[in-house]
Amino acid sequence: VQLQASGGGLVEAGGSLRLSCAASGGTFRSYDMGWFRQAPGKGREFVAAINRNGGSTYFLDSVKGRFTISRDNAKNTVYLQMNSLKTVDTAVYYCAASRLGYLPTFDYEYDYWGQGTQVTVSS
Repeated sequence: VQLQASGGGLVEAGGSLRLSCAASGGTFRSYDMGWFRQAPGKGREFVAAINRNGGSTYFLDSVKGRFTISRDNAKNTVYLQMNSLKTVDTAVYYCAASRLGYLPTFDYEYDYWGQGTQVTVSS
């Protein structure tokens, strides 16, 4: 499975961005999907996950109520809608696919990774 993330950019605090991750080369609906992020000088951090039919989601506490994750299995794409962005959300965001079926939150539980897209939130 190949994953291509897009949609990052520079936004002011309080603004919004929508990240997209397009999958190819596999059966998209067979995978739970997740978003992770890595800020400068820090480790990779789980942000959100969605199960294969889109019926269940899970979020990092600090993004609950601000971020939503969704997927369109007909388009082989998963989305991360980010609202009320804060400067602490600045990071490279990665999408990932997991064969596990319980909304995994650790990076080692994911099998495939996209290349990352930069999100920069200015104050």
